[in-house]
Amino acid sequence: MRAGLTALLLWAGLAQAQEFTTLKGHGGPIMDIAVSARGQVASASFDNSVGLWQGRVPRWLEGHAAAVTVLAWGPGGMLASGGDDFAVRVWDVGEVGHEVPPDQVRGKLNQVRDDVGREVGRHLGKVAALAFAPSGRWLASGSWDGSIRLWPLEGGAARDLAAPGAAVNALAFDGEDRLLAATAAGEVLVFDLTGDGPPVRLVRHGFGVNTLALGDGWIAYGAVDGGTRVVDREGREIADFTLDRRPILAMDWHRGTQRLAVGDGQGYIMLVDTQDWRIARDFRATRNGPVWALGFGPEGAMIYAGGIDDVAYGWPVESLDRYAPGITGERSFLRAANEMGNGERQFMRKCSICHSLDPGPSRKAGPTLHGVFGRRAGTVPGYPYSGILDGSEITWSAATIDALFDAGPDHYIPGSKMPMQVIAAAADRADLIAFLKTATKGEADQ
Repeated sequence: MRAGLTALLLWAGLAQAQEFTTLKGHGGPIMDIAVSARGQVASASFDNSVGLWQGRVPRWLEGHAAAVTVLAWGPGGMLASGGDDFAVRVWDVGEVGHEVPPDQVRGKLNQVRDDVGREVGRHLGKVAALAFAPSGRWLASGSWDGSIRLWPLEGGAARDLAAPGAAVNALAFDGEDRLLAATAAGEVLVFDLTGDGPPVRLVRHGFGVNTLALGDGWIAYGAVDGGTRVVDREGREIADFTLDRRPILAMDWHRGTQRLAVGDGQGYIMLVDTQDWRIARDFRATRNGPVWALGFGPEGAMIYAGGIDDVAYGWPVESLDRYAPGITGERSFLRAANEMGNGERQFMRKCSICHSLDPGPSRKAGPTLHGVFGRRAGTVPGYPYSGILDGSEITWSAATIDALFDAGPDHYIPGSKMPMQVIAAAADRADLIAFLKTATKGEADQ
């Protein structure tokens, strides 16, 4: 009884000590959040970067050439990241208050520099899933190219698992030799890593399964149709928390508090008590857009989330009901159309996630557009251009910007990092160019 009271008072103290927080500094939407056992928060962004947060102060890990889409913590301060550049990277970053024993981690990574990480390999498509084996011996990665690979962190060749038959959206180790995979075909598959045979189908949902969370003897999954279900290790249903909200995009489970967090496309975070399988809280985290990223703080007293904003947010779990939605979507194309002219609206929809209009360095995925008219392509100082633009003969003008969006970047500049998109209507392209002519001028040009 006394021990239980002590634990309750400790929990109450932790909850009271937590405050709402914002993690600012990224230059694009937040794609994933992972929190280590010691409380190190890592964020992945559309701006090609990983942020490590000591309080509200970021440390940037740069190495990906496109959006960073997924993160996973391993033992001893290992952090893995995957991205739209098809690459899997591992970073030896240590952890807050934790010295990494050289023989445990640094040797495994062959003295990798922690500022650039190490590319352990690539898929042929977007990397959407990562998971460390409990021992840290293997890192598993899954891709939209329909492949799953095991990367040995102690040396040796990578291992390809039997093809799952569809794009892979999530992975989770259930012990050292059992790997679960969620696929776009609506299945949860189980791979026995002691052999090379095909996977066993644990769940056939019917709609794509986006995310997984594992607890004590159970597996939770979230799907495109809003399905939020819990099954046992044999696939038998334990609970169904499906609401009229879709899709389910993110999950995280905290063992200490026995809470499962579920984020969806309509901006809600549902907290499920996994001791008695009930919805404990249902919090609207965003006014507009999805919750792509979720992670509990180490004591379970905080829940971190991210979405379309450039900012990640942390809320104290016990006082969620006191807070208005944090993720606003105001810097996205989801702003009300009547608040913008057509040229600005085209910019917000097609350009704003990657490009800033301000002078100076930017954390966005693309170079600043400040002073773009009359500038030769590939010449903003410090920006890592693709080879096709480095030394390009293109000079940006009304004519070349019109041609860029008429043909689409993939046709106008084949091989560039710019995403595939077209502005079909000539009037829309003209309005965008007129907006940019004003918005990209410096004070001396006004």
